Amino acid sequence: MKFRSERDSLVDALSTAGRAVGGRSASSAVLSGLLLRCEGNRLVATGTDLDLTIRVEIEVIGLEDGTAVVPARLLVDIVRSVEPGAVTVEGGDQREKVDIAAARSRFGLRAYPVVEFPTVSVGEGDGVGFPGAVLAEGLRQVVRAASTDDARPLLTGVLMANENGAIRLVATDSYRLAMRDLEGTKGLTDSGDILVPARALVELQRLSTGGPAVEGDGDEIRVSTGDHEITFSRGPVRISTRLLDGTYPDYRQLIPEHYPNRLHLGKEALVAALRRVRLLVRDNTTPVRLSMRPGGVDLTVVSQEVGDAAESVDGDYTGEELVIAFNPNYLLDGVDAVVGDEVVIETGDPSRPATVRGAEHDDFQYLLMPVRVS
Repeated sequence: MKFRSERDSLVDALSTAGRAVGGRSASSAVLSGLLLRCEGNRLVATGTDLDLTIRVEIEVIGLEDGTAVVPARLLVDIVRSVEPGAVTVEGGDQREKVDIAAARSRFGLRAYPVVEFPTVSVGEGDGVGFPGAVLAEGLRQVVRAASTDDARPLLTGVLMANENGAIRLVATDSYRLAMRDLEGTKGLTDSGDILVPARALVELQRLSTGGPAVEGDGDEIRVSTGDHEITFSRGPVRISTRLLDGTYPDYRQLIPEHYPNRLHLGKEALVAALRRVRLLVRDNTTPVRLSMRPGGVDLTVVSQEVGDAAESVDGDYTGEELVIAFNPNYLLDGVDAVVGDEVVIETGDPSRPATVRGAEHDDFQYLLMPVRVS
């Protein structure tokens, strides 16, 4: 294998594929490597941890067809560090070393045996098309609510549900729940809902807002599903991941049918106030209290070790005056996810879930469990 490429485009491709490497405890050393395959003037870089696979295809100057598996992080660091210009990569197949040359720099990396690299499936086919900006916005709003605790694997996923012929994204970690309807989209499958690991969707979100250059109309993302996996494609990049098995919690029963109290605020003012009072939070158990009253809300944080903070935010409030407390990070996540300049917080009583949503859009809801305080 031998090819030549511009440094910046090669770094983009290698670093994108490399994000699938090392996400789990590697069962073998070869999983810490990138599979590089050069055929003609096309280079395909593939990284995988067996759960998530990312494949990137770019155009290079192909000098010799072949294949190599190279340590991913070291290869990316080397290519990124060399001077701008052409980078030549040579080696692989039966050779134990891969050479990287650029300007006056020369590196030789020991390669892994190509035969030890696992055969991974990356879905093909047209699938269903989504506007990239719409999907990226939905993922930004919802993925943050997915759990990161592998002891509860179902909650580490995002439910992609068919709702009235369109896609609904749902995620929860049992303390909060985010739900976004992607209006104007079509359902993915006829068989029902699917559960996608949030980690793959984080990479898709990155891909939707950056990544290797895409020729032509790069906004569309194609989605194709199989029995046990889902593949997202945008231009030269394919992200494939195994679907999670199991029955997702019935999120609909968690959504209250009616809220007697409604607080309407400017989003920017509330976010700024939350960030200021949160400065006194030193652990995950210190809540922020919201005292809702006509004319707005008073925010209070009391830390026994640090001190206390209070701030008022003007707004419109209808309902009974009440004090309700939340995890400040979770509340800030919900408010930040809202699209638009105004946010609405709807509550029942201090022990029931509250809802954060946009005043101008009704396609996103963020449910948040309150914290019990004395």
